[in-house]
Amino acid sequence: MSYPSNKLSTEEAPAGTDPAIGDFTYYAPWGNLAIFYKDFGYSNRLIKLGEIESGIEKLENLNGDFTMIIERID
Repeated sequence: MSYPSNKLSTEEAPAGTDPAIGDFTYYAPWGNLAIFYKDFGYSNRLIKLGEIESGIEKLENLNGDFTMIIERID
């Protein structure tokens, strides 16, 4: 789990989302970021921020803590 240094604004955000594999999200109740590497159901106050374009399959077999760098691609 990762937490942004400042809470993100949820103003004008949808009520929730049904994330797909590779979705990069913000879970407003806890204030944490999450990347979905397995199927999951709809969650209230889960906000999609973007999606991972490649390499998501590498997350499936990771155990324990790890460091990840996420960069925006324009």
